[in-house]
Amino acid sequence: MSLRLYDTAARAVRDFTPLRAGQVSVYVCGLTVQGPPHIGHVRAALAFDVLRRWLMRSGYEVTYVRNVTDIDDKILAKAAEHDVPWWAWAYDNELACTRAYDVLGVLPPTYEPRATGHITDMVSLMDRLIERGHAYASGGDVYFDVRSFPEYGALTGQKIGDMQAAADTETDERKRDPRDFALWKAAKDSEPETASWPTPWGRGRPGWHLECSAMAERFLGPDFDIHGGGLDLRFPHHENEQAQSRAAGHGFARYWLHNGWVTLGGEKMSKSLGNTALVDEVVRRVRPIELRYYLIAPHYRSTIEFTDEALAEAGVAFRRIESFVTRAAERVGADAGKPELPAEFSAALDDDLGTPAAVAAIHEAVRQGNTALADGDDAAVAGALGAVRAMLGVLGLDPLDPAWAGGADERLAQATDGLVALALEQRQAARARKDFAAADAIRDQLTALGVSVEDTPQGTRWELTR
Repeated sequence: MSLRLYDTAARAVRDFTPLRAGQVSVYVCGLTVQGPPHIGHVRAALAFDVLRRWLMRSGYEVTYVRNVTDIDDKILAKAAEHDVPWWAWAYDNELACTRAYDVLGVLPPTYEPRATGHITDMVSLMDRLIERGHAYASGGDVYFDVRSFPEYGALTGQKIGDMQAAADTETDERKRDPRDFALWKAAKDSEPETASWPTPWGRGRPGWHLECSAMAERFLGPDFDIHGGGLDLRFPHHENEQAQSRAAGHGFARYWLHNGWVTLGGEKMSKSLGNTALVDEVVRRVRPIELRYYLIAPHYRSTIEFTDEALAEAGVAFRRIESFVTRAAERVGADAGKPELPAEFSAALDDDLGTPAAVAAIHEAVRQGNTALADGDDAAVAGALGAVRAMLGVLGLDPLDPAWAGGADERLAQATDGLVALALEQRQAARARKDFAAADAIRDQLTALGVSVEDTPQGTRWELTR
């Protein structure tokens, strides 16, 4: 069975055939670095990391591009709110995103361009669009003329007459049509001069959609295989990307893939709703490898409702796999058995990255391996171990991979966090019932163990002193 992928543009599963034999080009929309990432953000990175690993395992040479949006309205607003330079705010959060990718085992991209590093590419693209009659300058802004491009709306199956006005500038009176979207935004007196660049139409900064088209062309050429991102990017971002690139004469992406949301309380996880679960916080209470398992085990196009109970269940399921790998490696050696992929695992991933069936194949191999361990059948143990580790490697979940070598230290740190938190809860309960002797005794015991406790107006804080 050859690889088949659900193409959002076709609204159907299609056979995947790359532009160039043996090579695959992928562009995935990265994050706007207005703040640290939550697990909804990193789900896209994980979904396309699995795709990339499977393509590589299938023998393809993969060029994988993931951009960084390091200038936009929200970044400027957040930086001003915290009284720091916008570029410093963006870079701090870019580092937080990289940290999240790394801790969850996401392979680094082949290229990771920043929007601010490709202004000249964007100016060149706007020149072409204006020359072709698909864009126009107005008062320092540059807009894409949606009515000049008959295919506008094709990606999401919409007609122009049914679309709402593009809410991407504060100067809609400059537009020929309310649905026209901004390619370039004129500089504002209220914004720092460093947040604008000179162009033939005046100083300004890029619109959100323009950057991805320019960077995709720079690193992958006018035509490439796969464009990916979260489901929420289909419209307007990806619709606008496709329109401006094809209007400029490019074929652009041949397949469009979109991952589903992570929801919390039934709502899409987002900073604006205040219902986020930051990666840095979640990995303090659960091992990163277990969080990765939790986020990739469901199908990439499905919705995941984030709950602590579901996360705990996923942890239990992964530890069953990990327990077998550890015991089998102790019995027959970590590299025993051929790293062969079971046919059902390969068929599952070839069927639009069917990770639920792929994970089921892993658990079945673990069940057979545990039976072989109980029976003392070392040959069968080695065979099961080779298959399980091969499958886990494709999903980035092999606990024996050096990338996860810090697992024992992480478990120890999490256990320490949990035990200190429990002691502080008992101390707080003692104080609430006015048993100050017991509260002081708990604090003294923590101090003796090298844990410094400080009571602040925001709550109790602690840190290790040795």
